[in-house]
Parts: sequence; C-alpha cells; structure tokens
Amino acid sequence: MTGTRLLLVDDDADLLKLLSMRLDAAGYDVTAVASAEAALTHLAVQRPALVLSDVQLPGMDGLALFDAIRERHPALPVILLTAHGTIPDAVAATARGVYTYLTKPFDGRALLDTIAQALALTAPQGDVEQHGDTAWREGIVSRSNIMAEVLAEAKLVATSQASILIRGESGTGKELLARAIHAASPRAGKPFVAVNCGAIPEALLESELFGHVKGAFTGAVSNHRGLFQAADGGTLLLDEIGDMPLPLQVKLLRVLQEQQVRPVGSSETVPIDVRILSATHRDLDLAMAEGLFREDLYYRLNVVSITLPSLNERREDIPLLAQHLLNRLAAKYDKRLNGFAPDALKALSMATWPGNVRQLHNVVEQVCALATSPLIPLSLVQRALRVPSMEVLNYAQARERFEREYLVGLLKLTDGNVADAARLADRNRTEFYRLLQRNGLNPGLFRADPPVAE
Repeated sequence: MTGTRLLLVDDDADLLKLLSMRLDAAGYDVTAVASAEAALTHLAVQRPALVLSDVQLPGMDGLALFDAIRERHPALPVILLTAHGTIPDAVAATARGVYTYLTKPFDGRALLDTIAQALALTAPQGDVEQHGDTAWREGIVSRSNIMAEVLAEAKLVATSQASILIRGESGTGKELLARAIHAASPRAGKPFVAVNCGAIPEALLESELFGHVKGAFTGAVSNHRGLFQAADGGTLLLDEIGDMPLPLQVKLLRVLQEQQVRPVGSSETVPIDVRILSATHRDLDLAMAEGLFREDLYYRLNVVSITLPSLNERREDIPLLAQHLLNRLAAKYDKRLNGFAPDALKALSMATWPGNVRQLHNVVEQVCALATSPLIPLSLVQRALRVPSMEVLNYAQARERFEREYLVGLLKLTDGNVADAARLADRNRTEFYRLLQRNGLNPGLFRADPPVAE
C-alpha cells in the first residue's frame, strides 16, 4: 500500500506527530489535521483511501465526522481512535458503518494491521489510483473528488455479483462506467454486451435479448442466439432501461428470477449465467409512480445504485478531458495539435454543458477538424460552442478603435470631403487632418470617383 493516502484527525499535537511519523515510515502518504472541520475541508479537495480519527475532538466530534463522511463518501473506510470512556460510543458507531475502532493506547503493529485490513476490504485489488492500476477504467479521465468517489464505489461493487443501476444525464458516460465495472470484476475475461433498450423497436427487442428459433416469425430463417446467451459468463448492460416496454419488462423479470431464457418460438429454456448492469437517464421512481416501470423489476435491477455527475458538477475535469480528447482526435485526423490556448481552455471550462462529455467530445472534434495551427485558438472554441466572439480590449485600445471607426464613418458619409467631415465632427480642418494622419486614413480613397494613380 505504499503511497496510499490516509487522512489522520486528532487534536493531540504530540500524538498526531507520532502517528504521522509511524504511518509515513510504513509508506503511507499522510495528511494530518487537528479538527473534524479541517478534515471535511480536506475531503472536499482530495479523497484519501482511509480516514483515521479520534472520537474526542473540539467542535464536531469524531462520531459526527463519521456521519458527515458517510453521507458524502459512503465507500470511504473510517477507523476511530477511542479512550476507555468513549468505547460504548465507538461500539455503537461500528453498527452504523465505522470499519472498526482502536482503544488508546494501542500497539503500533495492531494499527498498521488494522489499516491494511480495511484497505484490503474496500479495495481488494489494491489502491487503484496510488498504484497506477487504472487499466480497468481506461477512457475515464478525471481528477475531481466527486468522480474519485464514484470510481471508488464502482471498484468496490465490481467484485460482487450484485446488479447495478447506473444513473446519470445523457452523455455522462454510463456505458463507459459499465465497461469499467466489468473490467474490474471476476468476469473480465468473459463477454461484455451492451444493448440500448430505447433504440430497438419493441417487436425486435425480445428477439434481440432472448433469441429466436427458425420459423418463429416472418424473416426468422435460422436460429438466433440472443444477447443474454451472447453474454453468458460475462456482463450484460441494459442501457436506457427506462425505455423498455412494459410487456417486455415482465419477461425480463422472469429471466432474472429463473436465470434462464426462452427464445421466441421455442418451447425449451436455456440456462444463463449473466451479471446484469442497467443504466438510465430517466427518473425511474417517477416512472414507477406513473405505472410505466414495474416496481418488482426496479428492485431486482437496483441492488446497488451509482450516480454519475454531470460535467457541470466536475468542471475541474474539463481541461484534462479536453486535452485527452484532443490527443485522441488529432491522431484520427492525422494532425499535429499541441493543445488549447489559455483563453480557449478557460472558455471550455466556463461553458455550460447540457450534453455533458458527449457534447465536449463534439466540440473538441469540431475544433480539431478546423484547426490550422498546433495551438487551438479561442475563436475556434467559441465557434464550436456557438457563442459570439468577443475580444477584450484595454481602454486605450478601445478608444483608438472607436476613433478610427468614427473617422471612417464620417469619410464614407461625406464621400471623402474633409471640410464636411470636419464640420460634422465639430473640429476645424487642421485638427481633423491631424486625426486622419494619426489613423493613416487617406480621404481620397473615400470619394465616389477616387483619383487614378499615374
């Protein structure tokens, strides 16, 4: 676990220093704070692999800190350090989800063993981010705290057989997360099959999922293995499950209950071994209330729920994502592109993203296709975002531009007649000529019949 981040919370400065030294010596990356409030501030910036906290703290105590952590980071393990007088509280806390507690004074070896056990339980294949073991979630680019929590939960539940419902707005990367869960699961060597339940007509969806036999319907000229059979031993993603028609929901429920499918037109069933992941951008609770989604199927699919944040909720990821997409798309278009100009990157970070990562991909692809220089300029980003280009000038530049455009307008209005233009500007001819000279304007070029150079 070398390099794994730990957050240590204790108001005893001497003990805090001693524990930090001991954990540093064991190879951990330790952040030590003296209060629960400071711990929550740190958690908002960076997610550790484990929190080690004293129960008795000034202000918010260790138990209240645990409750706050559990609300924000349900998969983050917490170990409490307790004096004899607070043992009953610590025991009660373990029933609420604290990993365990250690009674002061505690043996140093016991502390290290307990931390190692907690980390092994919550990250059975090792600390993902600290060891560089990111192959399982290839393509998911992030450095935000909120995505770190999502990925930690995904890695934790991947090793189980529980059905998972992935929620999130369109374009947030639900299928990408489903593939990552499959890659981190014991089924990684078996097939991963995804089907969009909203993209296939109802008449064909049953056959696609469960298969059919020859002659089952017009056009069924041979036997067809459905997607459940294709995913046997592996994982099946039912994307946009909220769009599945009610009659098919009944048949899907039966398949999940019996672990076998009956192809359309067949009287025989086929056993299957498939882990089900489902995804939706719809509010399934509302769909159930409206009678559009079966409650029994909902609870069968929603054993564990993971919600992907919108791109607007993880803005610190936008520069990283934009550069990642640019590198990938530059190879596709065979272009040498280095990155985004600072103001272009700022525009991407400040934009609103109703289409989430999918929309960002579209924008980056457009600027990549149109780029003529190694550095993507602001103007291309603004064009792709469909926002008006706005150049910010300082006061002197703005005044200079206004003066020139004002003079050009007067010369156009008077067909280059300096006397008339000076009169409209309420300036004498000598002063007006100086203005024209300063701005490099030749009145003769504005006359209806400009003089011909000999």
